[in-house]
This record gives sequence, C-alpha cells and structure tokens, in this order.
Amino acid sequence: MTSEVIDVLLVSSDTRGWGAVILNSIYKIGIISLILITGVVSADRLPNQTPENQMFSIETIIDVVGMVSDSTTMSWTIASPGSIPTGILGAQQSVSDISYRDSIMTNGGHTMLNKKVAFNSGDTSNGLYNLESEKVLTYTGIEGSHLVGDEEYTLSVAGTNTNTDDSIRCVFSNPSSSVLPAFCNIVTARSSLININSAQISSRGQIRSVASSADIPAELNYRIAVTPDSGSGSEFALGTVKTLFSGSVMEARDGSAENWNKTSAENTWKDSTTVHGGIKNFQKMFEYKSGFKV
Repeated sequence: MTSEVIDVLLVSSDTRGWGAVILNSIYKIGIISLILITGVVSADRLPNQTPENQMFSIETIIDVVGMVSDSTTMSWTIASPGSIPTGILGAQQSVSDISYRDSIMTNGGHTMLNKKVAFNSGDTSNGLYNLESEKVLTYTGIEGSHLVGDEEYTLSVAGTNTNTDDSIRCVFSNPSSSVLPAFCNIVTARSSLININSAQISSRGQIRSVASSADIPAELNYRIAVTPDSGSGSEFALGTVKTLFSGSVMEARDGSAENWNKTSAENTWKDSTTVHGGIKNFQKMFEYKSGFKV
C-alpha cells in the first residue's frame, strides 16, 4: 500500500539565565511508582512515512562549575493520506503530532550533564521509536546556587475510520470487523526540577508515531529517577521534584454512516506527584501503548 503523505518538523535549542532560588526544608523521601496503560481493539492507527525521511541526533556533554543553560525543543506533525489538515480530517486519514522539550538552568554550582536526543522520521515497528531521549544529570550547589529544569513529551494521534484491508499488513490476520473506527487520543508525560541543591537525575523518553500498518501501535514511554549525588557526601538529594502523567482517549465503535464519528468510549486520567526536601529515592515510570489487536 502507498499513500501520499506530508510532515512538518521543528527543532530548536536556546540559552537563557534564571535567578537564584531558595530551598526551605528537608524531609526524608523514598518513592517508586509505575503506571502502565495499554489500549487495544479500538485504538490508534498511525500515519505512514513520507517518501523522503530524516534522521538526526544531538549529543551534549557538560562538566562546568558556574552558570549553565541547556535547552532542546522539537515538534513534528505528519498525516496520511494527503496533506496535514487545517480542520476536519479527510477520508481514511490519520494524523500524529508529537512535541518534546527539555531544559535545565543553574545560577552556579557544579553541573555534569550527558544527554542524547535521536530522531528518525521513517516507519517504525515494535521495539523501535521515532523519538528517543536519554540523559544523566549530576548537580551540586555551591554557596547557595540551585538548579531548575523541565522535561515534557506529548503524543497526539487522531484518525477517521478506514477499511481493515487497507491498513493491516499480516495476511493471516482475522479481524472481527472490516472497519477500523475513528479515534482521537492524546497523552503527556512531564517532570519538573525545582530548587535542586544536590542530586543525580536520570531520565529516558520514547515516542512511536509513524508506522507502515495499523498493527503497529502508538507508544509513549517515560521514566525518571532521582537519587543522592554519590560525590556530595550526603545521603539525600535536596530539592523539589514534580511529575505529571495525563491522557485523554476518545474512540468510535464502527464505520457506519450514522455512527462513524460518534464517541463510543471516553477515558481520561491524571497522575501527579510532588516530593520536597531530602530525597533518598524517587522513581516514576509511565508506559502508554494504543493500537488495534488483530
């Protein structure tokens, strides 16, 4: 199957400065949390790649005593068949939209950062991703200096109904319906670092938003871990860490003329956590997958 497709990609990196911040209190905190969300049967149908595709990676290594500012942003929209719609989606069309942003800023102290961002606009399969980012950050404040940071991943996929024969690759598939229904789903994973005085932070994010057939699901994974800096001599990381995981899912049930755009299922969720003070161990993981099971 071939389809006409078009995509838009925006990437930027900038530099700024933030002022001093204050840490007020110290508590002993240890949190580990896991969220797994999977959607099947009536779910995301990803658009396929454009004829010309792009791959890039950005690697950052920083080891600095002083002020540091590092920022990366990216947005990408792709639709098939046809062009990116400005209003209602076209017949049998699906559109995916992803965004990513990551930033840290300090007003002094010792910062060590190792970060890599990799992007591939081609069709992906299970276990592969269009966007992947991973970083390890170690920070120690000096004479009252602090670090602040923010990281966010968003995946939005929507589509009108289409025929199963046009979207499922496997010849041995036996779908229960000849139609893949319409859908509109969006999920977000975000973390914030506030007034960090000392910590080691590691995070990883992955997004799949393009595939050659509907039996490859959309996927967003994110995890963050905060532990004490082993070189600081302290048993605790010091500061405030916030996480927010949220999603909204709307699904139709069939492709009939009367019901193709009628909502048959809605699901919304939100998970938020804030820890402040002396952090012994803090971990959060979010895994989202949505696709058709055939």
